[in-house]
Amino acid sequence: MPIAPPGVGTPPRLDPRLHDVRLLVRQGKIRAASDALALLDGAASAVTFDRLDRAELVALTIDCLLARGETLRAIAWGEQLTDLVVGPGAATALHARGELASAQDQHERALELHLASGAAGDGDHLPWRSGAALALVRCGRRREADDLAQSEHAAALERGDPHDIARSLRTLATTAADGRATGRLTEARALLAGTDSRRLAAQIDTDLAGLLVLSGELERATVLLREAESYAAREDLWPLQSRVRRLLERLGETPLRLESEALAVLTNAERRVAVLALDGLSNRAIAEQLVVSVKAVEGHLSKIYRKLGVTSRRSLVATVGRLA
Repeated sequence: MPIAPPGVGTPPRLDPRLHDVRLLVRQGKIRAASDALALLDGAASAVTFDRLDRAELVALTIDCLLARGETLRAIAWGEQLTDLVVGPGAATALHARGELASAQDQHERALELHLASGAAGDGDHLPWRSGAALALVRCGRRREADDLAQSEHAAALERGDPHDIARSLRTLATTAADGRATGRLTEARALLAGTDSRRLAAQIDTDLAGLLVLSGELERATVLLREAESYAAREDLWPLQSRVRRLLERLGETPLRLESEALAVLTNAERRVAVLALDGLSNRAIAEQLVVSVKAVEGHLSKIYRKLGVTSRRSLVATVGRLA
């Protein structure tokens, strides 16, 4: 199958609210992004979204659901993309369908969809080359995969965005068979230092830790895994958390109690309050963010403390098991 040329054209113009959500997803703030997407999808204005905006809303929702391991819900959302694979937003819709195909181990189909995304004309802002390269690896076509990953890396270098460059290095670490995977991941990790790309950083840390375990650098691997563990637990990213736990168990380490496990006994409203309290927000700040009264927040906290058997925010943090 021939490799599609890079997409051309001007960057798509999104509804500003969707642009903000895209930024949250890029930063790895999956919980906040999911909440924002739910509000947008339920808002009356969503009815007036054009095809480009609708494709972006659905694609971002699918990304968040897959990150949290909710594959069946993501597949259900994917049905909305059927009519969006032509015209404005086609690249976004095709890329999201490619990610869904990968999540279902349909690698030939994923390759086809990612290449179509790149050929759609407005998809150069999407990591379609990385998606296609990973699909090629899984199809046993490593040489083609590496060529495409090198193309993605060159495009990222031209854009000069640390996030994109780090992502392309992560792809190269998988596709290239030159023994430089550890070096590429280390370089990618350095590029993300001081940025807000927490999800990508945690993924890279986990990939790197896996290689370090094989090379016997167990202490360094443990440090990386603990950082990724804390982030993945905070955002309820079960697929990433499962990878981290398997590696920690291989190292003889005990995984921390997950925040999501500790808070499972709470209602959705109580959980939202608990998460913000764990972030260090005051009762008034929580009330303002959730658009409720301070009295309502105090009531929720009382129920939270009672259900979890704690008496203060300090003991709440200890019970949940969050890292400082």
